[in-house]
Amino acid sequence: MDFRLPIGTWVEAGVDWIKTNLEPALDAVSFVVAWLVNGLTTGLLSVHFVAVILAAALIAWLVRSWQLAIGTIVSLGLIVGMGLWVPAMQTLALVLVAAVVAVLIAVPLGIWSARSAAVRSVLKPVLDFMQTMPAFVYLIPAIVFFSIGVVPGLVATVIFALPPGVRLTELGIRGVDAETVEAGHAFGAKPGQILRGIQLPLAMPTIMAGINQVIMLALSMAVIAGMAGADGLGKMVVEAISTVNIAKGVEAGLGVVLIAVFLDRVTAALGAPAENRSSLLGIVARRRDARRRATASAKAAATASAPAADTADRELQPA
Repeated sequence: MDFRLPIGTWVEAGVDWIKTNLEPALDAVSFVVAWLVNGLTTGLLSVHFVAVILAAALIAWLVRSWQLAIGTIVSLGLIVGMGLWVPAMQTLALVLVAAVVAVLIAVPLGIWSARSAAVRSVLKPVLDFMQTMPAFVYLIPAIVFFSIGVVPGLVATVIFALPPGVRLTELGIRGVDAETVEAGHAFGAKPGQILRGIQLPLAMPTIMAGINQVIMLALSMAVIAGMAGADGLGKMVVEAISTVNIAKGVEAGLGVVLIAVFLDRVTAALGAPAENRSSLLGIVARRRDARRRATASAKAAATASAPAADTADRELQPA
């Protein structure tokens, strides 16, 4: 007996049904995504590359250190020197939009999963499926839905980069000390207040680690997005593979690495407390804390000396 489950055929029928019945919604998604990516790309390219490099260096100095700022200038200058500025900005725009969309979906899902065991039991196998499915497979329905271009590449990137954001957000919320949450309940705080005032601030380092992983996975999809027709460094890598152009492939791959290092260091620094950084913001935070401690010490000294002065005045008064 030759029995075979036609799962692929069923999925294909579902994709055809979505394509036929939800075409207006797919067109709206395609328009919004293309507008966001193309708009951001145009904005980055409309500014002189020197201004963009200096702005990136300033961000690196603010959130991390002056060493990273210098490294950013050198890295982006190397991209300009290799003649890759335009495709690099196209890739950066694609990654930033994909990362923002993935984070906007992942963080609420992670919070919901942390607060509901039923949601967690449903999401876990779905996330396992999304993480283990080969990334190339996502391109097939994406191209069917949105044709060739930047949109299917971004959709596939979002699907592939989403799971770590959900998992680490859930892990961060669930890892908050239970006694701290109980103390909030004891003081009459509502669940929303506990989430905003206790759980999210304490879980922020773990959540930022998840956002960092989302960005790194989005960058790793640059080449696959290039296969779907998205402009940028990934498309150059695909062209280099098809023509066996070693020089072009190495330069495009190096451009992806340089962008990845910058984004990785910046997002990793955002997850650390400001007072622990060697950045400009860290210096300002430490000075602010030092002024607060000095003010508090002065007030404590004044408060302690006031009773002693009152006692001395009473002793000097005639009986």
